[in-house]
Amino acid sequence: MNIGFIGCGNMGGALARAVARVSYARIYLYDKDTERSIALAKEIDAKPSELSDLKECDYIFLGVKPNIVRGVLSELKEFLDEDTVLISMCAGVKLESLTEALGKNHPIIRIMPNTPVAYGEGMILYTATPEVGEVRLDKFLDFMKYSGTLDKIPEALIDAGSALSGCGPAFVYMFIEALADGAVAAGLPRDKAMQYAAKTALGAATVVLESGKHPGELKDAVCSPGGSTIEGVLALEAGGMRGVVSDAVLSAYEKTKKLGK
Repeated sequence: MNIGFIGCGNMGGALARAVARVSYARIYLYDKDTERSIALAKEIDAKPSELSDLKECDYIFLGVKPNIVRGVLSELKEFLDEDTVLISMCAGVKLESLTEALGKNHPIIRIMPNTPVAYGEGMILYTATPEVGEVRLDKFLDFMKYSGTLDKIPEALIDAGSALSGCGPAFVYMFIEALADGAVAAGLPRDKAMQYAAKTALGAATVVLESGKHPGELKDAVCSPGGSTIEGVLALEAGGMRGVVSDAVLSAYEKTKKLGK
């Protein structure tokens, strides 16, 4: 199976690294920055390509900025086979807009991944046009198996979902860094502070997913009466952490909607 990538930036590159782990996939990479596509091709044993080379592909990932997606599609549609599945990761760009740009109904999967896909721990939201069909969708799910968790979601909710899972890693990285900074201020060496903070975040996330319990219940279980944890919780509440974090997701959501226009 031939799988092409248009755009080898942070997100496109992360997905290409994940898909390249599938033994039957031959990867084609196109990027206007040819040095970037060549470097990534060497890393994952892929083929650096021209845009027209992607006519050989069964699936093509579209990982470009929303403001140039129509221009790219106008070039791509000149040689895009009607059976080739287009996989768009363009923020805010709806299936309807992609179909209009192609000038016809076409098998299109719209995804919203996040960068942890490069390590097999991504969260990938997806929706698809009816033209994709069950067989091609199953193949897509199979070669994405090393990317992380895939979840089918109504397109009307995909922008809200991506404001959380797509943008969220940046927010989590900031929280991990802040945890580490606090520990360094308390005297812990930086390398240990970063390790402890990251493992703590990972462990807490695992408990949420595996236990099925509400985060508030889990938080209460850590807070002993009159103890250190509740003092820290009160400091976070005084700083407005809940509101600020929620506002971050809402701000990302509003921006995503604007990008698609």
